[in-house]
Amino acid sequence: MPRAKSSAYAPPATSPRTAAHSAPLRYLFSFLFCCLSGLLFFSLSSCSHRTKFDPSSLTFLIEANPVNLDPRFATDGQSQRLDGLIFSGLLARDAQMNLHGDLAESWQTPDPLTYVFRLKPNIHFQDGRSLTSADVKSTFDFIENPANKSPKRGGFRMIEKIAAPDPLTVVFHLKEPYASFLWNLIPSAAGIVPANAAGDFSRHPIGSGPFRFVSQSQDDEVVLARNSSYFAAAPEIQSIRFRIVPDAVVRALELRKGSADLEMSSLSADLIPVLVRRPSLALSERPGTNFAYLGINFQDPLLAKREVREALAFATDREALVKFLLHGQARVADGILPPNHWAHEPNVTQYPANTARAERLLDAAGYPRAANGIRFHLTLKTSTEEQARLIGAALQEQWRKAGIDLELRPLELATLLSDSIHGNFQLTFLRWVGANNDPDVFEFVFSSKRFPPDGANRGHYRNPRIDALADQIRVEMNQEKRKALCSEVQKILADDLPYIPMWFSDVVSVHRRELGDLQLSPTGDYDFLTTLRPFQNGVASTSH
Repeated sequence: MPRAKSSAYAPPATSPRTAAHSAPLRYLFSFLFCCLSGLLFFSLSSCSHRTKFDPSSLTFLIEANPVNLDPRFATDGQSQRLDGLIFSGLLARDAQMNLHGDLAESWQTPDPLTYVFRLKPNIHFQDGRSLTSADVKSTFDFIENPANKSPKRGGFRMIEKIAAPDPLTVVFHLKEPYASFLWNLIPSAAGIVPANAAGDFSRHPIGSGPFRFVSQSQDDEVVLARNSSYFAAAPEIQSIRFRIVPDAVVRALELRKGSADLEMSSLSADLIPVLVRRPSLALSERPGTNFAYLGINFQDPLLAKREVREALAFATDREALVKFLLHGQARVADGILPPNHWAHEPNVTQYPANTARAERLLDAAGYPRAANGIRFHLTLKTSTEEQARLIGAALQEQWRKAGIDLELRPLELATLLSDSIHGNFQLTFLRWVGANNDPDVFEFVFSSKRFPPDGANRGHYRNPRIDALADQIRVEMNQEKRKALCSEVQKILADDLPYIPMWFSDVVSVHRRELGDLQLSPTGDYDFLTTLRPFQNGVASTSH
């Protein structure tokens, strides 16, 4: 998709009828942009002093409080990203999505039901305790125990038993073949926790990753420090302060005046061109895989009707949202797998913006317009992030054209996730961060066996064929056969619409120019912080 080169509003070339049809939405975008940009320019003009850069200590602005830093429970994006720095997993993935050893020195699969891992020797937790196979076994035993109510339990239910025959050997015995098993062993998915972790472990997490936890102040900051005893190459950054700043304009101002060093994918697209004009700031960007979607609650009688879901999809002009709200920093999605994924199926039902078709579907479904022009009311729950609120406001405008009255309810992220898990929603605007990089996501998100807390089928979508295909995908070890199964799943999901796919967001960071070109991960992880190298002559470098 072509990228917008300027932050200025530019209406698309359209026919007079189309232009009239889309004008209110464009005016909304333009108005919001002018308000935000005007406020930013006014505020920036009043800033004259810039804080001196300290290369040993970074201030990283994030938009939401991490919900739970215990990796056995963490499912929100901020918690998982931070856990990826604090904890180690048996395996890790690189930027090309290839797996390699993290805690594991080597591993073998003598048969499809057995995985034998040999741990690297002399690894310690950040408090000095040795990390052994007993800690690995304890971590997974805890997740598997129903009494602990880990939301990750469903992802490991295929484990029959775990053995630790000696301090450096861990053996997993599975009940059945599981093609994605290794992918579930990375730090953000299953970081290894000390065997005797206390009940309040999430408040004082101890891992073996490149950074150690120092402190957390609710809705204020999380502070991490360099783990000087890290078993791999220790980071050269001494400390990172993750400051929680919910408002995008405030984050922009903090970057401008130098009281913060970087952010990642947290700014309104209209603010970015304004900031990077400053000689002190730079932009790093790459295509990403994080997936934005509208989640649908199938327990709601109205949304359980396929015609209504289809109408919502046709009433949504995603191309306009990407172009005008995201400034082209995303790719419109047709499903949960990124288009560059080996299992992605492009030949699925598409839903280009078509308000007239949406109206015909709603008429046929028995929802005519009332005297006031409204067919029915829906409620969309979003986070309090600035961009999420703007997207919600744009959807209000788009859907009103089809006679749908949309109420917006911005919530703190923890509340939004809790409501989603408990089915307390009609529609939600959320993102999948990293979980959609393996076909196992189909079972985790769409199988009727994976309702919370045993999975993330929060909308209680049910389709027996999807359940059967997901079961086959889980155990099929042949990639070509697995791809064929994934193709069928994607075609069914595109017809059933348990989600309305929105887009894959680019990974974008505005940061101090001294940091150089950041080697951002397409999944939006914070791994690049571990390889940020010494600042020489005012320029940073990264190792590859």
